[in-house]
Amino acid sequence: MAIGSPRTTAHLRTPRAAAIAGLLFSVLLLVAFLLLRMAVPADPRETGAWLRSDAGTVALALNLIPFAGIAFLWFIGVLRDRLGHGEDRFFATVFFGSGLVFLATLFVTVALAGGMLIGFSGLSGEPMDSTTFQFARAAVYTMMNIYVIKIAAVFMISTSTISLYTAIAPRWLAVLGYVLSGLLLLGSYFNSWSFVVFPLWVFLLSLSILADNLWRSAPPPEQDGQSMV
Repeated sequence: MAIGSPRTTAHLRTPRAAAIAGLLFSVLLLVAFLLLRMAVPADPRETGAWLRSDAGTVALALNLIPFAGIAFLWFIGVLRDRLGHGEDRFFATVFFGSGLVFLATLFVTVALAGGMLIGFSGLSGEPMDSTTFQFARAAVYTMMNIYVIKIAAVFMISTSTISLYTAIAPRWLAVLGYVLSGLLLLGSYFNSWSFVVFPLWVFLLSLSILADNLWRSAPPPEQDGQSMV
């Protein structure tokens, strides 16, 4: 006769600290963007003088972005955990897919910029091929200001729509997400500072989620007037 053992099922629970992932993503991405804006001119037709004078600053910014991407993956996990069984397949697919495509396009852009740094460092002071530089510089500018920002706007739209129907975030944040995503879709190519809109919105959303988690985990207040019998 076989001796049976009781079946046990392990449940993974999202750690409360995971709610900080969105805040970490926002801060790292904003710092990296500000470093790049201080070192690299916004005009994609610039001559590349920053490759000699500010290469260290650009390298620091590019090295921060992979850590921001890891935090963004955790942020997506936090949102899906809050959805639970109320996750709609259509909007969840757009939400999850746009988040992954955002990371993919962001990493490709960073890889191109990193390739420019490595390629220039191998020249040892020799003159740089202007045609090669202009192509790489234009590719980075196009990827960031068209593809990365546009897919970030799609992520904001899908997340805002899910928030409206499931109440995983305040309604005003969902409405703000619609407004800001519209600005990104229409004006990102004309304003190089529009990229800060996305991490700032993620920061507000993460702050709201973190505050809600802390409020739910707080012990209930003791009631006065209770007596021990």
